[in-house]
Amino acid sequence: MKKVGIIGIGEYLPKKVLTNADLERMVDTSDEWITTRTGIKERRLVAKDEATSDLAIKASEKALKDAKLKPEDLDLIIVATITPDMQFPSVACLLQSALKAKNAVSFDIAAACAGFIYALVTAQQFIAGGSYRNALVVGSEVLSSITDWQDRNTCVLFGDGAAAAVVSQVQSGGILASHLGVDGSFEELLKIPAGGSRMPASQKTVEQRMHYIKMRGNELFKHAVNLMVEAAELALQKASLNSSDVDLLVPHQANIRIIQAVAKRLRLRMDQVYLNIQRYGNMSSASAATALCDALTEGRIKKGDIVVLDAFGAGLVWGACVIKW
Repeated sequence: MKKVGIIGIGEYLPKKVLTNADLERMVDTSDEWITTRTGIKERRLVAKDEATSDLAIKASEKALKDAKLKPEDLDLIIVATITPDMQFPSVACLLQSALKAKNAVSFDIAAACAGFIYALVTAQQFIAGGSYRNALVVGSEVLSSITDWQDRNTCVLFGDGAAAAVVSQVQSGGILASHLGVDGSFEELLKIPAGGSRMPASQKTVEQRMHYIKMRGNELFKHAVNLMVEAAELALQKASLNSSDVDLLVPHQANIRIIQAVAKRLRLRMDQVYLNIQRYGNMSSASAATALCDALTEGRIKKGDIVVLDAFGAGLVWGACVIKW
């Protein structure tokens, strides 16, 4: 099997910043409450004319430039998102058209907050097996479009953003191992009830605000910690490594308390964990992707480092990926 790794990366965050002070004027909350319980100070929101594909395009252009590749060099585009521009066509199709990546097979993956890891591992398999040479993997979300801005328990959590990675064959290092998991019996913990074939849009579903994120946070917390720890440990085990070999953990940026609990269980210091949750909040599939991009930009990842991406999301789905940089 060929060695596969990330050869270019880029991100795009909308310009509009929504601070905790802004939220204090919208719902019954406070900066202290939000900060102590989530670690979030601000988040980004799209402009009125921006959609998920727009964010994906800008992040992808940066990633391609970083990889020194042209759009026509791409064989595969995978977009991880739960907030597509529309039901169909996919964001990946819109992205392929915008980039003029005429040679790229393109499709979306809906694995919620673990979406970027799912997409990265999928691209790895295609390249390692010899089907394709260069893949573009994108996590792009406009969570503000599915956030109930009247629900103080959830509206403080989410933001918009995108990051992209170009994945290709590498001479050394790259993706060493991964672990993915699903348990659909917990689907009630985090979901959008209406808008699909089970409950199509109607006047009733709109009036009852059933097209927005519904979350049972306290129950989700416990599962999130356990599943992220398990995913990281199993992925490291497959790579014949353990937590003492990890240089940097790049977790899904959902909640600072979850991240701290995961780090403690993995016996990692917090200076071995990358955080950007304070700036961007939870961006679902874009969270781990932008965190990886920021960590590289800030020099937190060096050649030869062992980096672990780790995430969980609605489904429940979870996954971890071990990369030697």
